[in-house]
Amino acid sequence: MARIFHALGLDFAILGREEKCAGDSQRLAGERGLFEMLAEENIRTLSKYEFQHIVVTDPHALNAFRKHYPKLGAQYDVWHYTTLLARELSRLQPLLVRPLPYRVTFHDPCYLGRHNGEYDAPRQLIQAIPGIEFVEMLRCRENSYCCGGGGGGMWLDSFAAGHQRRRLSEERVLEAVSTGADTLVVCCPYEVSRFEDAVKSTGNEGRLRVRDIAELLAEAMGMIGEATA
Repeated sequence: MARIFHALGLDFAILGREEKCAGDSQRLAGERGLFEMLAEENIRTLSKYEFQHIVVTDPHALNAFRKHYPKLGAQYDVWHYTTLLARELSRLQPLLVRPLPYRVTFHDPCYLGRHNGEYDAPRQLIQAIPGIEFVEMLRCRENSYCCGGGGGGMWLDSFAAGHQRRRLSEERVLEAVSTGADTLVVCCPYEVSRFEDAVKSTGNEGRLRVRDIAELLAEAMGMIGEATA
């Protein structure tokens, strides 16, 4: 992500070791005190710096900063990285010089889409990449299907496995496979973990890969490998 921002000439900084979890999953799992502790520490850290926007890679962090930090007295202009890059698309697109021979489908993160209304930016970025064939899953946009990682679900996987025929992440991977896609594109770190495991547990290794939009953009910019015709 930093390399993409550098290529666009964006003025940005990274908190590095000062960065802590935004706390949204802890809040949703009922650990309100832990959420407030994390939020207050983040607010103190951010108060040391001057900036106009916060850019996040995690839709759960987006939701926390936008909707729950203000309740603690902290107001920020927060964007998911796909929103920022879509706004910079006129400058980004000429840098996408390497065609990617992939048939891809996209999973809408719950906290980017339904909770924060951003459906178009990820698709604009995917469709700007030369060579990409984009296909939608049946359940998409407002009707998308949860990966099962939010609300503490990431830590209840073994419990869920004993109480349902198939994990939500496995259902979603099978839906992605049914489109004929070779790549399931995501823009949430929870989804990378959830879907990579589900690809293995459903026997689809070698048939479906999980990639973040930022990875595809970096690949199309020639920053990382892959891209075989």
